[in-house]
Amino acid sequence: MAEQLIGAAIQPDVGTIDAARLATGQPAMPQRFLWNQQAYRVVRVVRTWRDTGPCTHGSDERYVRKHWFEVEVDTGQVMKIYFERQPRSGKKSKRWWLYSASSPA
Repeated sequence: MAEQLIGAAIQPDVGTIDAARLATGQPAMPQRFLWNQQAYRVVRVVRTWRDTGPCTHGSDERYVRKHWFEVEVDTGQVMKIYFERQPRSGKKSKRWWLYSASSPA
């Protein structure tokens, strides 16, 4: 499967979020999202991980910057999506991003 880099914002279907993740400090991952005017449904989560970075105010603490999800969607593609804790340029509407997508199996 060839992986294509995308780097575009996605629109989560808020009616399908997994709110149980909020209790563990993770973002509420959508089970459906829109990208490029097409709806995708998450069939399974393949793996998850986090990116961390140093404190920007000088302490030694590290903070989670992005929550990553590698998911299989209903088209057969495997996609890497992520949630930005600190959205770019302060726009809270663009916090979920599609990083890459593979060709269907």
